[in-house]
Amino acid sequence: MTSDAVTAPGLAEIEQARERLRGVARVTPVYPSETFSRLAGRDVLLKAENLQRTGSFKIRGAYNVMTTLPVERRAAGVVAASAGNHGQAVAWAAREVGAPARIFMPQDAPMAKVDATRSYGAEIELTGPALEEALEAAQAYVAESGAVLVHPFEDPQVIAGQGTIGLELAEQVGDAETVVIPVGGGGLASGIGVALRALRPDLRIVGVQASGTLPGGTGYTIADGIAVKQPGTLTSAILDRVLDEVVSVDDEQIAEAIVLLLERTKLVVEGGGAVGVAALLSGAIPGSGPAVPVLSGGNIDASLMVQVLRRGLAVSGRYLVVRTRVPDRPGQLAELLRRLAAERVNIVEVEHQREAAGVPVGETGVELTLLTRDPAHCEQLLAQMREWGYPVDRID
Repeated sequence: MTSDAVTAPGLAEIEQARERLRGVARVTPVYPSETFSRLAGRDVLLKAENLQRTGSFKIRGAYNVMTTLPVERRAAGVVAASAGNHGQAVAWAAREVGAPARIFMPQDAPMAKVDATRSYGAEIELTGPALEEALEAAQAYVAESGAVLVHPFEDPQVIAGQGTIGLELAEQVGDAETVVIPVGGGGLASGIGVALRALRPDLRIVGVQASGTLPGGTGYTIADGIAVKQPGTLTSAILDRVLDEVVSVDDEQIAEAIVLLLERTKLVVEGGGAVGVAALLSGAIPGSGPAVPVLSGGNIDASLMVQVLRRGLAVSGRYLVVRTRVPDRPGQLAELLRRLAAERVNIVEVEHQREAAGVPVGETGVELTLLTRDPAHCEQLLAQMREWGYPVDRID
């Protein structure tokens, strides 16, 4: 008998969780997207869990745990380890039931998530660079204090709470062929998968991971919400049973998805929440029927959003940074800018580099940031500048 057969929640536990969450967690909408349907070559419907309370799905599992704890255990306090979303959810749920909360977070967790967690009344402790260190610190604190650890994914009640999204999907998208779910620790995909396997066994369920955190990856990803080295023991056993496939996407694909979601659907989605869209756009998920990516969260740090927008625009050919040289004489830079303006280019930034290495005497180095239409427009501008006689290098 497998470990998930012993401890994993079933449909009954997920339905009980929905009753506890009624009037607390929002039933988040599903939006059809003409843009993403065209780009993916199939109907795409977005499950906007980024519009959930605290900005992510995590409130479902956290509140379900909190309401099942005896009063005396709540009084001892609750503890969580989190890169942000789980911590916010536990802090919010603890405040709602009157329990003290202490949240251990990686030292590089996005400040937007740290500040939000603190605003819900929790005490914050920053630990090492990865979630695993935060979890070790949280477990050590629990051992000495007697507080209750609310694990971000290795908890049947957490999984049951996340599974309520699956109940909603079964009712909202009856004609869906594929559901696409972010996978970090695996709690979200486990819960949704258990619910949908019971209610819609015909559905194809695909998990998506960030390639940066996988073996052989860089160890970093902008999808900090799913930056877990591997799912847990319990969730791995469930995922093996409920998922048809697991694919991965890289940060450039994630950045492009974030930009498109913001621009075309006006939805702010963090990296972990955008991986399903990224996977569909990359062609990593086969099929022609309706697909539903779960946008699991929207808590993206503002400074990261700026970087992502710039990178996403660059990848899509709408943001071009070039380095060139002009004669160091009055009017020469103005002449270059005039020519570019005549090409209908929006010049965002101009930087002089007169003393830069490699710039000959009598010339001035110039770095230009330009807004462009598409990759073809970028190549056209580079060719045009060379035709005008300017040496030009593209900066990625």
